[in-house]
This record gives sequence, C-alpha cells and structure tokens, in this order.
Amino acid sequence: MSHDAKKTVRFAALQALERIQKGGAYSNLLLNEEIKKGQLSAKDSRLLTELVYGTVSRQLLLEFYLKPFIANAKKIDAWVKLLLELSIYQLYFLDRIPDHAILNEAVDIAKVRGNVGIGKFVNGVLRNIKRQGLPDTATIDDPIKRLATQISMPQWLTKRLVEEIGMEQTKQLGISLFSPSQVSLRVDTRKMTRKQAIENLAQEGIEAIESTISEYGIIAKKGFVAKSQLFHDGLLTIQDESSMLVAPALQIENKHQVLDACAAPGGKTTHIASFLAAQEHGQVTALDIHKQKVRLIEENAIRMHVEDVVKAKELDARKVNDTFAQSSFDRILVDAPCSGLGLMRRKPDIKYVKKPEDLQSLSAIQLEILESVAPSLKPSGILVYSTCTILPEENQEVVKQFLQKHPEFELIQVTVNEKLNASLKEKMLTIFPHQYYTDGFFISCLRKKTMR
Repeated sequence: MSHDAKKTVRFAALQALERIQKGGAYSNLLLNEEIKKGQLSAKDSRLLTELVYGTVSRQLLLEFYLKPFIANAKKIDAWVKLLLELSIYQLYFLDRIPDHAILNEAVDIAKVRGNVGIGKFVNGVLRNIKRQGLPDTATIDDPIKRLATQISMPQWLTKRLVEEIGMEQTKQLGISLFSPSQVSLRVDTRKMTRKQAIENLAQEGIEAIESTISEYGIIAKKGFVAKSQLFHDGLLTIQDESSMLVAPALQIENKHQVLDACAAPGGKTTHIASFLAAQEHGQVTALDIHKQKVRLIEENAIRMHVEDVVKAKELDARKVNDTFAQSSFDRILVDAPCSGLGLMRRKPDIKYVKKPEDLQSLSAIQLEILESVAPSLKPSGILVYSTCTILPEENQEVVKQFLQKHPEFELIQVTVNEKLNASLKEKMLTIFPHQYYTDGFFISCLRKKTMR
C-alpha cells in the first residue's frame, strides 16, 4: 500500500471534516485554506468543496444511516466515523464515481491513516451497507425528530422553524440547503448597466443572469468571476442578493451623513457609498470593533472607487452614543452581529454549532447597539436594523422591544420590488433561504419622528 492515498482529494476532505468537527474553523474559510495549501486544480477544488459541503450539510442524516452498521463495534475513532460518513455521502448522493472506486479508496485511506485492521473494518461496514441498503427515516415516530433527521438540522432549530413557517416550508428550507449557494454580484450601476456587465463577462467565458430580487444584482452561473476584468476594475463586487436590499432600504440622498455601525467587510458600506456624492459632502462613517477589519473596509472602498465618501473608524458600535453628537446622522444602518442562521447554505456547520442560548445573548447585544445609535439619528431620519438570521428572537422581537422603549421611533415599510411583497409581514422583511435561493435575511426600517 503506497502513501499516495494521502495525496487524494478524499484524504484532504477527511482532514477538512476533522478540523470542522473540532470547531477549528468555519467550513467556507477552511476550504479556501485547504485549496490554497494543496494547490489543487479547479476540478479537484470543486470535488473537495462538494465532498466537504455535502457531508457536513447532511451530517445528522449520515449519522442516522451509519448507526445500525456500527452499533456492535467497540470503540470507533472519530476520524473513522467521518470516513464512513464521507463514503456513504459519495455512494448515495454522488453519481459520478463508481462504487468500487469509493470503497477501494476508503479502505486505502483507512490503512494509511490507521492500520490494516481499520481497513478491514471500513471495508466490512461499507459492503454491509451496499448489501442491506440504508435505513428509512420513516421509521422515526416523532415527526419533529424525523424531519430534523431528514433535513439534518438540530431538533431545537427544526422545532423553532416549524413554529415559524410550518412543517412543509421547514422541509423545503432544509432540503434547499443541500444545494450549493449561488455566486451573486453587485454591479456598480452608476458606471454600467447589468446588461452591459453580463455581456462583458460573457466575453471572458463567464455566464451570468440578472437577479430578480435586486436591481443591482447579477448571478454567475458559470466561470470564475473574481478573476474577471470587471471585478479587478471594481465595477463588480461579490455580495448576496438579499444583502443588496439593505442600502436601498435606507432611502439615501447624495448629501446624507450615514452611519454604518457594524460595517466589516464593507459590502453594504460600499453600496451605501454609491448613493452619496463627495461634492455634496455626503459621507458614510463605517465602524468596526477590529483594526484589521477596518483596514478591510478601507481596501474595499478603494477597490470600488468610493473612498472619497467612506470614512472607516475602529469603534465598538455600543459606544456610538459616547463618541458622536446627538442628531449627527441622516441615516443609520445597524447590520447587527447575529447567529448567522441565514447563512446555513454557505456555512453548513453553523446549524450544529449554534445553541438556543446564543440567541438570547445576541439579542441583548443587538438591543444595546440600537440603544447606543438611536440618539445620533436626526429627527425624521431612518434607522435600518438588519441581520443575516431568520428567527424572531434576533429580529422582530428585538425591534418590538426597542420600539416599546423608544416611542420617538415608528416602524415604516421596507421598500422592495413586488416580487418580495410576500416576504413582508408587519412592514418587516424576512427572507428564508429556500424562497429565492439566497441567504436568509431580515430587514426593518424605523423612522425617528419629528418633535412637534
């Protein structure tokens, strides 16, 4: 047995899965690192991404499938279990690789990583699975537990989503997360139309279509956009379609003073900046608590040619009230730190990491930030509160608590195109990941009343 098994994409996938399981890094960041480190070809990079995302996003379902076949085994190392789950994913969810190749490679990896005995064990388990077939989730009596297993989502989260959107929608949401996320880009429409951007990209072999959700967005269907000339020239930036709805919701005029209270890495900051004019003294002050992230905002502003209206500053958003005078800003964006449960397609491991108590501690921080920025908004100014999460604890409930304490604010309807009207409820917008294949997102608009 050669040590070539260590050079395979599946061996790299196993290593990545181990690191994710140990909580070392989010899957999306870790994969970029592995691809760079292994200097993988485009084809191998795609396979690695597919293996890791596919296995992580279905983790609970794969554990259910594997359980009866290892029930009698004494002690199994975590990596062996992961190797078996990775192999089940390939056998039953990928159709490009012949079964015998998957089995042989799994056995090779088991021998190299462990010993001949582990190789035999892995071989026996996988052959048993092929012979007997996978257990059926229909045998799970409890409907929430059954759905949670089918969509590979913790039971507490499944239950919360069922309470929110019902069984059928939760099932659709969960299944939609098994599909990879789209690459969406925001076009600087001051400089070119979306149609022109799509035509330009086509000349470089990149296929793209217009977003139906945001008038600034396009979706790349084929090709590597970050290497395109338009991206290089700062006429495009990678941003999720749902996140492109935030800056327009602020209803910005070119002379406005805008505060982006939680700004890094600067996608929304640069979008806000595109509505401002330096000659009219318009400016967006972009805050982040970390110095290196402030640098990232500045770099993004330079790349997108809006540095003349962006002022990045290192500051905790909870200290806005101590730092800026009252009524300093016409518009304020609080795109608050949150559980990120809207990003489950992009970061599949996030659904296993978050706990119900996280939502409580985050909502306290979210309220603290809103409290801190409120005095800095001018009368008749607009405050947008948004998150990339989908549960009311961090969204509607935070807004309601803030409004109870601040009668000087009123909720106004978020401005969106008619396609999104169905996602508006009580004037607030909630987008679930399965509805438009975007990130999950929440946006609310609060106006400060003018004092009579």
